[in-house]
Amino acid sequence: MADMLVRLYDLPDVSDAIAQLAEEGIVIRRPQPWELSALRRFIAEHFSEGWADETSAGFANKPISVFIAQEESRIVGFAAYECTRRNFFGPMGVDEAYRKRGIGGVLTVACLEAMEQMGYGYAIIGSAGPTDFYRKCCGAEVIEDSEPGIYCYTRLQHPVEQEE
Repeated sequence: MADMLVRLYDLPDVSDAIAQLAEEGIVIRRPQPWELSALRRFIAEHFSEGWADETSAGFANKPISVFIAQEESRIVGFAAYECTRRNFFGPMGVDEAYRKRGIGGVLTVACLEAMEQMGYGYAIIGSAGPTDFYRKCCGAEVIEDSEPGIYCYTRLQHPVEQEE
């Protein structure tokens, strides 16, 4: 999957969507440190252990570089940034039962706005699966020749030779 580039100085206003979700009982916010285990369980159950690991790195950032969507005490979605690399957005996911309600777009833009507030002009969406979704929600464009990207590289596959 290709990477995508987002202009952070040209993001859509999602304040009305956040208010609408709040009226429906869904709150968008940063999680607290003690919510890491619950978020990891949600991500591992609905997506993958790898995404749970990746998102966990966001809890070491100050402020935490993760947003969640919550209905009552239940996490229904999440998005993260600056977890795998600086200036990278992702991963992001919404519980299948809550999709098509605008939650993913709001979580995405919340993270991108936080990145813009950090001083970035652009952000990278690494190995973007739903490219049409990202084009629509934040104006992202595919970065030509960006496959396979950083996610195919691991030190376990390419060990560094030890000097003698």
